[in-house]
Amino acid sequence: MRSGQVFKIKINVKAIGREESEPRFPPQNQDTQPGKEYLMNPLPQFSDPNYKASGKLHATFEPSYFEIKIEPDLVLESKGKVALVTGGDSGIGRAVCYAFAKEGATIAFTYVKGDEDIDANDTLKIIKEAKTSDSCDPTAIPADLRYSKNCENVVDEVIAKYGCIDILINNPAVQYTTDSLEEITEDRLERIFRTNIFSYIFLTRHAVKYMKEGSSIINTTSVLAYLGSEEFLDYSSTKGAIVSFTRGLSQKLVNKGIRVNGVAPGPIWTPLQAAALTDEDLAILGTQVPMDRAGQPFEVAPSYVFLASNQDSSYFTGQVLHPNGGVIVNA
Repeated sequence: MRSGQVFKIKINVKAIGREESEPRFPPQNQDTQPGKEYLMNPLPQFSDPNYKASGKLHATFEPSYFEIKIEPDLVLESKGKVALVTGGDSGIGRAVCYAFAKEGATIAFTYVKGDEDIDANDTLKIIKEAKTSDSCDPTAIPADLRYSKNCENVVDEVIAKYGCIDILINNPAVQYTTDSLEEITEDRLERIFRTNIFSYIFLTRHAVKYMKEGSSIINTTSVLAYLGSEEFLDYSSTKGAIVSFTRGLSQKLVNKGIRVNGVAPGPIWTPLQAAALTDEDLAILGTQVPMDRAGQPFEVAPSYVFLASNQDSSYFTGQVLHPNGGVIVNA
């Protein structure tokens, strides 16, 4: 089983100034998913040392294009906005957890028990070090999000501990290569659709009843939703479904004052890449995009901060941001 996101474009590595003996990334020796961040070489960069937080996600009422009625005697709890980040143990999810914590949010994230225990524990430590003094301690929740009841249990745990959900990040994904249509079995198709799109719908359905006016839902899709991919046929199909889900849901929730947007990353250095790509693919990872390199998770996280903040994105709903290294897509 392999997962990841790669564009199958043949590149003359020497022609762009690199010797073939100088791969972009070395062999990773991970061939099962989910990939493990702590085993990667080099480690992904989840944080930017120059990032300056400005309290965008503190638990305050922010300017919004919705008319939010504020009672004069309302007393806010001394914690940040509550963010539920699925698949938050590694990769883009970890970078989002870190950035949200720096901005004042209280974080709960999910992970796959057993496979991702070490990464989840590392992320907990990272969040605790990054969090602001007025936010609550983070929570890591093991869960198989392919099934509705498990998603309901996750939401119930967050509500029981923090009392609300202000920001929902739908983020988990699996991916398999496809050489022929015969490889896309019913079992494989069910797993990838349950993980990549069913979980988004299940979590949103259970969480939205606790989300108030001014809340935000952000769905992780992919540049492959717009380009398509013969190698990742079923994966790119799920990512296209996420774009459609994002747009439709934004219309359904707009009158409730809940904004719904998406982020469509390009080739980002994450555990999904380490578990997916051949040595040949790793050697040219990132040469497929105009910026001629793979992105790092910390370069994607600000898109989520922007979309989660009513200060910055109050006029955004039904939209998708594209941190993809310069690939032009029809958004």
